[in-house]
Amino acid sequence: MADLSILIPARNEMFLTRTIEDILENIEGDTEIIAVLDGSWADPPIPQHERVTVIYNPQSIGQRAATNQAAKLSKAKYVMKCDAHCAFDKGFDIKMLEAIKGHDNWTMVPIMKNLHAFDWVCPDGHRRYQGPSGPCKECGKETVRDILWQPKRSPNSVSYCFDSTPHFQYFGDWAKRPEGQGEITETMSLQGSCWMLTRDKYWELGVCDENFGGWGSQGIEVAVKTWLSGGSVMVNKKTWYAHMFRTQGGDFGFPYPISGKDQEKAKSYARDLFFNNNWPKQVRPLSWLVERFWPVKGWTEEDLKKLKANTFRFSNKTDVKPAESEPQYEVKSRSVRILADWYRDEPGENGTIQGIVYDAADQVGMPEATEPVASSIENDGPTKGLIYYSDCTLDEKIATTVRDQLLSISQEKGIPIVSATLKKMDFGVKNIHFPSLKKGYPAMFKQIVAALEHSTAQIIFFCEHDVLYHPTHFDFTPPDKNTFYYNQNVWFLRTTDGHALHYDVNQLSGLAGYREALLTHFRERYEKIEKEGFSRRMGFEPMTHNRINWKNVFKMETWKSLYPNIDIRHAGNVTGQRWKKGEFRNQNLLKGWIESDSEIPGWGNTIKLIKNIN
Repeated sequence: MADLSILIPARNEMFLTRTIEDILENIEGDTEIIAVLDGSWADPPIPQHERVTVIYNPQSIGQRAATNQAAKLSKAKYVMKCDAHCAFDKGFDIKMLEAIKGHDNWTMVPIMKNLHAFDWVCPDGHRRYQGPSGPCKECGKETVRDILWQPKRSPNSVSYCFDSTPHFQYFGDWAKRPEGQGEITETMSLQGSCWMLTRDKYWELGVCDENFGGWGSQGIEVAVKTWLSGGSVMVNKKTWYAHMFRTQGGDFGFPYPISGKDQEKAKSYARDLFFNNNWPKQVRPLSWLVERFWPVKGWTEEDLKKLKANTFRFSNKTDVKPAESEPQYEVKSRSVRILADWYRDEPGENGTIQGIVYDAADQVGMPEATEPVASSIENDGPTKGLIYYSDCTLDEKIATTVRDQLLSISQEKGIPIVSATLKKMDFGVKNIHFPSLKKGYPAMFKQIVAALEHSTAQIIFFCEHDVLYHPTHFDFTPPDKNTFYYNQNVWFLRTTDGHALHYDVNQLSGLAGYREALLTHFRERYEKIEKEGFSRRMGFEPMTHNRINWKNVFKMETWKSLYPNIDIRHAGNVTGQRWKKGEFRNQNLLKGWIESDSEIPGWGNTIKLIKNIN
C-alpha cells in the first residue's frame, strides 16, 4: 500500500503525460499516481507504469467529482491533489510526508513557483512566451512549441488569503510578518492547484464538495474547512512545485468550461456555508480565521465587525474575476500593457534602442482574454520605476542577493522593474538583452538608454547589479523634473573582511530623476560615445562636472535616504575602491568620512552581511 496517492483530474490537458513523467522522475518514496481522464483520452498517451492508475470517463463529470473518483481508489494514508500541468522538486513527496507526519489535522502545500512550460518559436528563431497558438508576431511565419519545462526563479508564492467577496488573493504581506517566517508557516487560504492531507480528513471534511459546482473556489473550500474544523493550513518551504497558468483564452484557456454564473454559484455557496457559519463540522467561526491573519487584504474593519456580529451582507452585484490568476508583482502603473513579444537587436521605431525584449507576461495576473494585460491602478503622485542593468558576469550569489532585494522592494512598493542585460534574464516586468554586445562602458550606456525607453514610469531609479538597495532609497520623490538627484547615503562594503566605509559621494547607482530628462541626456551621451568613443573625461555621473559641453544641460542636487545603500566591493568591480584618506588626491571630497568593522546603519552586522553574499 502506497504512503501517498497523487490525484490528477484532467480534461483536455496537453501536459498531463509530461506532468506524470515529471512526478515519476522526482518521487523518492512509496508514492502512486491516480489520473482521471475526464471526457477525453490523453494526447500524447500515458505510458504504462506500475505506479500509475488511469480512470477514463467518456463524459466529463467535473473537476471535483473526478478528484473524488480518484480518491476512492486510494488506499494510502495521504492524498495530494494536483493540476495536470505541474512540475515538482526532487524528492518532494518525502519532504512533504516528513513535514506533515504527526499532524493529521493539517492541510499542507509546497512553495508554488510559476512553470515556464514552452515558448512558441518560428523558423527565424523569434520566440514568444507560452500562450495561445498563432503565427509569429514578428515575421508572420508559423510557430511550433519549444518545450522548456522549467520552474521560474520567482515569484515564490508562500501565502494566500481571500477577500470579503470571497475571492482568492495572493497575500505577500503575511510572508513579511514574524508569523510568516520559518520553514513551515501558516496560510489563510490556498491557490488550489496542489494540496495534501490525510485521506481520512479528505473524506471527513468533504473538501471536494460537488455542491460548489464542478470547478471554482477550490482553494478557499479546502483551506476554510481545514481551519474551521480545528486544523491548520501550512506551507512547507522545504520543497516546491511549479504550476503553469493558462488565463489567456483561445487554446490556452481553462480546461473546464466555467462561466461567470458558475463562479458566482461557487461563491454564493461559500458565502452561505462559511460566512453564515452554516457548515455543520465547524468548531470555529469564520471571524476567528480572519482575525488570526488580520489585517487581511480585501477586508475592512467594518467587514470584520459585521462578520463577528453575524450581520455580514453581500451586495446583489459582485465583480466576477478570473477563476485562476497568476502570482504577480503588484505593480502600480497607468495602463501598462504587457505583451509577450520578442524584438530584434537593432534600432526600433524613431531610433529607439530595442535589443531583444522579453516582456514578463508570466509575472502579471491575466484576465480571460486573448492578450495579457496588466492592471491599471491610478496613483496620487508621479509613477515610479527602476531600471536594472548588468553585464551578467558578476558572481551569481552576489547578483541573486541584489536581485532578490530589488524584487522584494518592487512588490512591497509597487515599483516595476525594467532590466537591460547582456544575457537573457527572467527579471522584472520587461527584460531587454543584447547578446551581440561586449562588456564595457559603451554597452552599459546602451543598456541604460534601452531600459529608459522601455520603462513607462515618470520617475526612474538607477539600480546596479552589485549594490544592495535599502527600501527607503525609493521613498524619495524628485521635486524638479529637470534636475538629476544623487543619493549620497551609501556605504562601501569590502567582501574580504567586512570592513565598511562611508563618505558623501555621487554615484550613477544612486541616481534618480524624471524619465524624460534622463532619457534626453543618456541618448545624447550614447550618441557622443558612438561618434567619439568613451573617455574618463566624460565620466559616468551626468551633471556632476563641467568637463563636457552638453547640448542639453540639467541641474544636479543630492539627497540622503533614511538608511544607506550598500555598494558591494568585490574582486570583479569595474571601478577600484580606495579605503584610506591618503589615497585621495582631493581631500575636499571626503565629507562625512566614517569607517566601521562591525555594523552598517539599517543593515546590521557587516560580517553577517558578507556571509550572506559570499
